[in-house]
Amino acid sequence: MLEAALVTDRSPSETLTHAGGVVYRSRDGSVEFLLVTARRQPGEWVLPKGHIEEGEQPDQAAVREVEEEAGVRTRVVRPLGDLELVVYGQPQRIAFFLMLAAGDGEDREGRRFGWFGLEEALSRITFAESRELIARAAGLLEKAR
Repeated sequence: MLEAALVTDRSPSETLTHAGGVVYRSRDGSVEFLLVTARRQPGEWVLPKGHIEEGEQPDQAAVREVEEEAGVRTRVVRPLGDLELVVYGQPQRIAFFLMLAAGDGEDREGRRFGWFGLEEALSRITFAESRELIARAAGLLEKAR
């Protein structure tokens, strides 16, 4: 069972448990977004994310997790917001970052990955809150043009 909510601000007392990225690249003048298949549900497409390790900053964890899950090296552009989830009764608070890809990647951890244009990414992604993060990222990228 999964419950989720997107949060755009965080108080200093709220503890982050996970970090992830909305990773993009530019190909032939178009923006593409990185999605990976879920570990437990390989038919579902999700944003790459994972646990923040002891002593690790959220942005460092996001960079590490994207590379572990999709083999893509990235750099953080800016924070996007937090996602609060309850997964099998366990609360998670995930910091998401807009991240620029520095390579193509490779399948890792038994997961597949893919690069998708905005509309296809929005149609493939499983969770509404993740769609909202991708749409927010696309809006920021459009403003930056």
